[in-house]
Amino acid sequence: MSDPNQQPGGFGPSPYGPGQPQQPGYGYPASPAQPPQPAYGYPAAGAPAQPQQPAYGYPAAGAPAPQPASYPAPPSPYAAPGYAAPRPSNGMGTAGLVLGIIGVVCNVIMVLWFVGMILGVLAIIFGAVGRGKANRGEATNKGAATAGLVMGIIATVLLPALILLLFAGAMGAASGI
Repeated sequence: MSDPNQQPGGFGPSPYGPGQPQQPGYGYPASPAQPPQPAYGYPAAGAPAQPQQPAYGYPAAGAPAPQPASYPAPPSPYAAPGYAAPRPSNGMGTAGLVLGIIGVVCNVIMVLWFVGMILGVLAIIFGAVGRGKANRGEATNKGAATAGLVMGIIATVLLPALILLLFAGAMGAASGI
């Protein structure tokens, strides 16, 4: 069943005759004389030191820290080449929204109604300035500025008027009118 002339690759007898050296590229490749690969784990006692690959994690004490590769920032799609686009200034609209919310909360508590009215006036001012910036394209938070304006109006006008009506109603009911 087995052919005595069969080569190790299983391709039949060698076309170069028995005892002839193998041609390059055919059969099993000859293993060149290479130094032995280092084994995993701890080196054997008395073995020569192998060069170490850089380790992962933090560098050793006193070793210089590797510098990360820095890449340039991608260009802005809204600016001319070489010039950075101006950043939106959303502070006024956000401040109007925050002050409006705090003003409404202070008015609902009723103990801090005067503070709520002051914060409501500031919310109206900041909200109006923020809407103006958003309309000019200097800010991107037109919705927050509008909400701050509305909350400022509620804190300044509507809630104090409601409180005044409730107080007048309570005083009228107490006097018997």
